[in-house]
Amino acid sequence: MKKPEMIIFDYGHTLLYEPGFDAKRCEEAAYPYIVENSQNLTVEQIYEHVQGMFGRFKTARDSGIELHQRQFMKLVYEYLGIKFSIPYEELEEIEWNAASQGAVMPYAEEMLDYLHQNDIRTAVISNIGWSGNALTNRVNRLLPCNKFEFVMASSEYIIRKPDKMLFEIGLKKAGLSAGQVWYCGDSIMNDIIGAHHAGIYPVLYEADTPGDINPYKHQNEGLTVDFDYLHLHDWREMIAVLKELSV
Repeated sequence: MKKPEMIIFDYGHTLLYEPGFDAKRCEEAAYPYIVENSQNLTVEQIYEHVQGMFGRFKTARDSGIELHQRQFMKLVYEYLGIKFSIPYEELEEIEWNAASQGAVMPYAEEMLDYLHQNDIRTAVISNIGWSGNALTNRVNRLLPCNKFEFVMASSEYIIRKPDKMLFEIGLKKAGLSAGQVWYCGDSIMNDIIGAHHAGIYPVLYEADTPGDINPYKHQNEGLTVDFDYLHLHDWREMIAVLKELSV
């Protein structure tokens, strides 16, 4: 293990998390912007249709294909005969912020400050259906002092981690070789195995957040790997590890 030139991070339960996420609030927030509702659907009925439609694509997502939130919204709402007074780009962020405003993982800001002060470059690659613009806006809002060189959302690339193509695209954006980069995330399958297959040194970050459930915690318990990786439970541990490598 050697000191990296760049560390790339996952989004959810790594840098940020979404306490109290409630998908129904998406439809509640969108409802006032409806200008045409041909079936006179209620919020509850729209929510049921949205959840049912999303369930149709679960198999595709599980197999590594990502949905793009705006395309999904266009599909569902136009199918239901619903039109809005604002564009989907604006509606997407209204819905996401209504579901959860988001929050910063403990000590993430302190850790990022250390990286920036020590000239370690940073970026983000996330498995997420929300658009790249919406993800970037959320990251910038919650981590206003970040210096991320790029923020990649899988929604913009069709595929999801652990597909190594996403990691390799990140390396090309950074202009670095795999051996110069670490990747940090909370999922053994998506982040640790995915990064390893791309030749990137993986860092598993597992930290509890008050009142929030990490969807990968149970999945991680049933997985083992036969290669080296760093396992952290607190971002201050990252600072300590990097200080040792700098001696």
